Amino acid sequence: MTAEPIPNELNAEPNLRPTLLAVFAHPDDEAFSVGGTLTHYARKGVRVVLACATRGEAGKITVPGMTVDDLGVQREQELRRACEALEIEPPIFLDYHDSGRYERTRTSDPIAMMNVNPLDVEVKLRALIADIRPQVILTFDPHGGYGHVDHLQIHRATSAAFFSTGHLPGGGPQRLYFTALTTATATSMLSRLGPDLDPMVYGVDTGTVAVTMNVAPYAENKKAALAAHGTQMGAESLVGRMTTEEREAMEVGMLGSENFSIGGTRTGLPAFPLRGLFDGLAGFEALDGE
Repeated sequence: MTAEPIPNELNAEPNLRPTLLAVFAHPDDEAFSVGGTLTHYARKGVRVVLACATRGEAGKITVPGMTVDDLGVQREQELRRACEALEIEPPIFLDYHDSGRYERTRTSDPIAMMNVNPLDVEVKLRALIADIRPQVILTFDPHGGYGHVDHLQIHRATSAAFFSTGHLPGGGPQRLYFTALTTATATSMLSRLGPDLDPMVYGVDTGTVAVTMNVAPYAENKKAALAAHGTQMGAESLVGRMTTEEREAMEVGMLGSENFSIGGTRTGLPAFPLRGLFDGLAGFEALDGE
């Protein structure tokens, strides 16, 4: 679908296009967490940029019998196809390595995210922010969804980059949002990922949610983006092992709405909760208007 033309009133500065930067750790993080939101704003004429820290080199192939010569190359292509499904531009890679988990943990890889100084990641993100000048940045919550070390690292680096780029022309990015898993949703989902994932720790109460995006109109985009990550969505994946009832329940929540909490702001809030990610940002009111 062709992006809608951008009305003049959406330009807070001459020739400054409304821009959203999403920063995540692995291919497929974007589809699960923010896929519908990315498509929503892309269709409104916002430039949507996805930065991915790694190519998922240490991921687990979940399709029985599948062999892949280079999983990083394979997953890069999967992410490119997912971005097409979400109607956003091709991803930008930060060129770190996936740290893996369990028996796949890459403790000796010097550029695995777990071994990288987050201040070095921040330097790359600062340069990207200075280049594309986003008003809004999205990334993982402080617990990284379910505690994955790469998620925690990218959360820390992205949060730091938001705060250290306020001196840029125009005041730098205006809002930082974190993905937000409500306690109720966490209760139903996290038990499948591990017994130590306490929903009272990894979930948030509803009063913490600043924005709830209705992404039901983009359900097909999100499904297509998830399907694009073929190596991760096979019969041995978390989704692949779900019963029909569990899958339907997941889809009702994940394909219906996406929640965000506020990680930082350089502007006052017109209300709480907000109508959308750009709500209250001077010059961009039309993006989240009625």
